[in-house]
Amino acid sequence: MTAPAATGSRVPEAVHRRRWVILGVLMLSLLIVVLDNSILNVAIKTISTPAPIGLGATQSELEWAINAYTLVFAGLLFSAGLLGDRLGRKKVLLGGLVVFGGASALAAFSGSPEQLIGFRALMGLGAAFVMPATLAVLMNVFERDEQPKAIGIWAGGVGLAIAIGPITGGVLLDHFWWGSVFLINVPIVILALGLMLWLVPDSRDPKPGRIDPVGVLLSVIGLVLLVYGIIKGGQLADFTDAEVLATMGAGLAVLVGFVWYEKRIDHPSIDVTYFKNRVFSAAIGAIGLVFFALMGVTFFAVFYTQTVRGYSPFQTGLLMLPLAAAQLTFAPRARLVVDRIGYRATTAGGMLLIAAMLAAFTILDADTPIWILEVIFFLMGTGMAHVMTPTSVVIMQTMPREKAGSASALSNTFRQVGGALGIAVLGSVLSASYRSGIEDKLTLLPADLRHHAGESIEATLGVAAELGPRGEALVTPAHDAFLHAMHLTAVGGAGVALVGTVVVALFLPGRDPAPKEPGEEETELVAAEH
Repeated sequence: MTAPAATGSRVPEAVHRRRWVILGVLMLSLLIVVLDNSILNVAIKTISTPAPIGLGATQSELEWAINAYTLVFAGLLFSAGLLGDRLGRKKVLLGGLVVFGGASALAAFSGSPEQLIGFRALMGLGAAFVMPATLAVLMNVFERDEQPKAIGIWAGGVGLAIAIGPITGGVLLDHFWWGSVFLINVPIVILALGLMLWLVPDSRDPKPGRIDPVGVLLSVIGLVLLVYGIIKGGQLADFTDAEVLATMGAGLAVLVGFVWYEKRIDHPSIDVTYFKNRVFSAAIGAIGLVFFALMGVTFFAVFYTQTVRGYSPFQTGLLMLPLAAAQLTFAPRARLVVDRIGYRATTAGGMLLIAAMLAAFTILDADTPIWILEVIFFLMGTGMAHVMTPTSVVIMQTMPREKAGSASALSNTFRQVGGALGIAVLGSVLSASYRSGIEDKLTLLPADLRHHAGESIEATLGVAAELGPRGEALVTPAHDAFLHAMHLTAVGGAGVALVGTVVVALFLPGRDPAPKEPGEEETELVAAEH
């Protein structure tokens, strides 16, 4: 072991000196994982366009293109965190980046929506080993007093990715084919790999748990069945359909079995005893709920700006800048608000602001001044910054430092599962509401076209374009039906965010979430001198 930085410190001096540079490298790795989803959000309209411009993906296929990545990511985060704690977080990070970069290159040249969904799942496999390891390494290169500041900057990196993603995606889509939004990941991965090999130290848990393959399998099967049932219900506009109910019921049953199994084995993927800590549970729950609301609502925001308002992908990226700028500005500073008014008030205030801004989507129509959307995005980003930084600090500091990988994996799992369910549930609400609003306008279409045209606004407008002048009468009803569906979905998202507000107001602490205990067990830090 290298000599510590100072008396009472557990971080070697060589690592302590370059901790901020290491944080920059970790943020670059984080950047590509978040960048991928924020780029895809701008590209979904292009991918839904028929070939040769896009792949002609339906709304449910678009949801699966997003959720295939998210579900594999979420399902494997448990084991990825444990593997990082056991084998070394740097090794896991490097391996995850290689898989992610290779899968990105394959996704760029997908020939069908099904291929894209498959390669997106492979990207999720790589990302599962990247995201938790970045936060776990961070917790082991910073001393406890600097951790809130470092986590704030780390969370601000998410805002930076959200800013860069849509603009980069817009520029690429304006000049290249849709696959370029995935190919852009490859050079970033190569740069991150080189810097990581050079600068980042390895660390591991001296007493790691065993891998739990049965638990991993149960969690993935349960989540996929549940989300598939929800998406299918939206596609059919009927959640009482026998296939939908059976699939959702099977998913819930498998997840219940997963929890039962995890409670009874000595090496669980997810240690359910963590959730006996009400502070930890509330912080984890808040992350899941806020991403449920946010991902579900931002899924339709792209269709609003591009399809209803007529903005290009690049212009849509620029319109999302206020959301990213607010996160980037306020996330590193949220700790100052926490110092003044505490975790509970800061996070509850952030959640309430998000709920209000989601509800504000109901005032948006086809001719609403665009600056109103910009204000909504900015305030939404401000709310996110004051939720993500405090809850991340609470989660990481309530767990022992040597379990940083597992704690980070749990945090990211709930974020990804919340986002996946948000897209599935609120996307299905949007789909079902849109179909019910447009169905009576499609009665003159041939029977074989009617069902397809009712799937989404893109499908309706695609059929209208094929019909030529006769199809023009469908454009205004399609916009009206979409706006009504968007308003209903926004109300649903706001309701979920309000539930999160109540949770954090009741259970988060006012001040320090977990005072440092004397004799807390150390993580083994494997660091070379530089």
